[in-house]
Amino acid sequence: MSYVQNTDADRLAMLERIGAASFEDLLEPVPPAVRAGAPLDLGDPMSESETAAHLRALSARNIPAGEMASFLGGGIYDRFIPATVRYVLSRSEFYTSYTPYQAEVSQGTLQAIYEYQTMIARLTAMDAANASMYDGATALAEAMLMAVQVKRIPRVVVPAALCPRYRAVLCGYAAGKGIEIEEVPWGEDGAIDPGALAAALREKAAAVVLAQPNYLGMIEDAPAVSEAARSAGSLLVVLADPVSLALLSPPGEYGADIVVGEGQSLGLAQSFGGPLLGFMATREAYIRKCPGRLISATTDLDGRRGYTMTLQTREQHIRREKATSNICTNEGLMALAATVYLASLGEDGLREVAVQSASKARTLYRMLAPLGSVTLPFGEGFFQEFVMNVSDPAGFAAAARARGVLAGIPIGDGFPALGAGAMLVAVTEKRSLADLELLRDIAAGTGGAR
Repeated sequence: MSYVQNTDADRLAMLERIGAASFEDLLEPVPPAVRAGAPLDLGDPMSESETAAHLRALSARNIPAGEMASFLGGGIYDRFIPATVRYVLSRSEFYTSYTPYQAEVSQGTLQAIYEYQTMIARLTAMDAANASMYDGATALAEAMLMAVQVKRIPRVVVPAALCPRYRAVLCGYAAGKGIEIEEVPWGEDGAIDPGALAAALREKAAAVVLAQPNYLGMIEDAPAVSEAARSAGSLLVVLADPVSLALLSPPGEYGADIVVGEGQSLGLAQSFGGPLLGFMATREAYIRKCPGRLISATTDLDGRRGYTMTLQTREQHIRREKATSNICTNEGLMALAATVYLASLGEDGLREVAVQSASKARTLYRMLAPLGSVTLPFGEGFFQEFVMNVSDPAGFAAAARARGVLAGIPIGDGFPALGAGAMLVAVTEKRSLADLELLRDIAAGTGGAR
């Protein structure tokens, strides 16, 4: 189809319709300082090969995180991804597929999503899982809305040791729905303060959110928090790290009602922070309140196994104001990556990833503990990341980066109680002993070049 640009008369008609005298009127909200005062100086034209060479030179100025020893975490982790994951994702039947509205022509996609739901349900020990969410933050926000809808109480109790990004998304959702969010501080061990939780639950709340482990890396006393929520008549919403579930008790075993989390660790590259994968699982009693869609298995008239979308209201796509949620995209490609990753590793492989992450994190912790330049505010009750304090986090991070190390995430601004020098350090199965020793040497101000 040929492109036909707007004529002067077309543009004038559009401006008149919206009440603007000229195109420049539309630019009025844009500060003059950020407007281009003249055509951009792009230089002389280049051939295709010259353009490719120029772009290669520009990209060479960037150092990919995968080429450095990364101790970054906070929800997005540097993990090993089997080649099988990338191979399956690159197949055209998956790479170009869309929402499987027509089951009769979407059996492959539906089966893949069904397998994903099954794995998430098994991992969390819950009755059912939906067909994925956008990311962990929005999955938690949807769980909050779901709990409020179940309990009809516009109040939710959350831990102060919650990822700042998640907290911001929660507050954004809550503001639009008139939901009160009360934060419970952490105690000396970095986990939820039981007394503060009990005080917060003297007033009715739809749900208690438990981050397991929490943003500071600490493992919470999940059964105790669950009992406190249950005694107060609140639902328990667990924000879980999926890899940790290979070592820690799954939420379904200690009474969780809704389980959500970020699935990036399950075969997704860091990719500058996205795309991500939110997962959600729940008890059978709340399936019809679950946002998005579920895929179910059935048999046809000939007894052959088949898959179809189910438990999804028409309002999801037609009368959106009455929908349980307007999240409709199934994030199928990201869910497929998680499915292939889990299938490739198997139960033993996933456990090995968790064991290596936890043991290497403790090795680094014990390397740093004797250093006078580092303080560690909490104990060893963490999974794979912990908080450390240094006198100059920006300088420390810059020195580490110069030697091929991404040292951690400064979190002092988001958590003032930890001090300005607080950093969150994560250790995954990819980190070698040499990586750990190098970070220790940088922290101690010793050691040679990488």
